[in-house]
Amino acid sequence: MHADLTFVLGGAASGKSRFAEQLVVSTGKRRVYLATSQVFDDEMRLKIRQHIAQRGSGWTTIEAPFDLSPELAKLTSEQVCLIDCATMWLTNHLLAENDLEDARAVLLATLKTCAAQIVIVSNEVGHGIVPDNALSRQFREAQGRLNIALAAQADRVVQVTAGLPSVLKGHPL
Repeated sequence: MHADLTFVLGGAASGKSRFAEQLVVSTGKRRVYLATSQVFDDEMRLKIRQHIAQRGSGWTTIEAPFDLSPELAKLTSEQVCLIDCATMWLTNHLLAENDLEDARAVLLATLKTCAAQIVIVSNEVGHGIVPDNALSRQFREAQGRLNIALAAQADRVVQVTAGLPSVLKGHPL
């Protein structure tokens, strides 16, 4: 069984990553950052550099845009892992036309057996209008299903809005 799973949810630029980083640092454990993004343009390159600078030193960063399982299996109870973020991970699978149901099932099963404390960040995508194209609608539905599954499995769920955390499930922070 996993040591502890915290799911941090919020809109774009809501402060969810910063909150999750602070939560990880507060554990005092050895920190691992599983980065799920891929660099396709200068804007993303700059965003990643800003995130690295914001985190500061003391992190082991591992790039894992698709398969998180091998990296999660290596972690120990002396570590805490931040997965940032489930939204980019899902996007990678969607754009690669991978089986989203299978990828989600593997991720959820791996999280159950991981020895390390886990904090996973994701975007809440259900507060907007219905997208006007099929790919966007497919993404929104898949992200909603992933978020529901992660929230169900998590020990704690925190919604971050305008940098302010609200605990939706589990004990207060």
